[in-house]
Amino acid sequence: MESTVILIIILAAAVIGRANSVATAVCILLLLKLLNVDKYIFPSLEKNGVFWGIVILVASILIPIANGNVKYTNIIGIFTSWIGLFALLASLFTTYLSGLGMQYLTVQGHSEVMPALILGAVIAAAFLGGVPVGPLITSGIIAFGLKLFHKI
Repeated sequence: MESTVILIIILAAAVIGRANSVATAVCILLLLKLLNVDKYIFPSLEKNGVFWGIVILVASILIPIANGNVKYTNIIGIFTSWIGLFALLASLFTTYLSGLGMQYLTVQGHSEVMPALILGAVIAAAFLGGVPVGPLITSGIIAFGLKLFHKI
């Protein structure tokens, strides 16, 4: 019962904060609990959910390449520019940090920080125009770096 109350609080914060992806995820978890299939689905979702979420996210980001909107000349051009090199370095750094974070949450077992992480994502979505999705942080760092080092 306690977990359901916590999920409902997170759902309320997500709805108020207009963090639709968080609200949808919480609704799915609540529905699985309501249908009493959580004991069958949660272990698999906990074990493989991040992997499949990243697969779907990366696939959606790669759609411009799959559609043919990104050509070889675009790729060569970006890797020979300072923005492209900055993007590469930012991606290396944030991916490294994401790996450390996953290890902290899963291997080291510090999942108790998840409510704070979710609340921070919801607040950023509501008041700062953020998107509560981890891998897009790289793009945010790039945009921030561009604003700092080069007037857009």
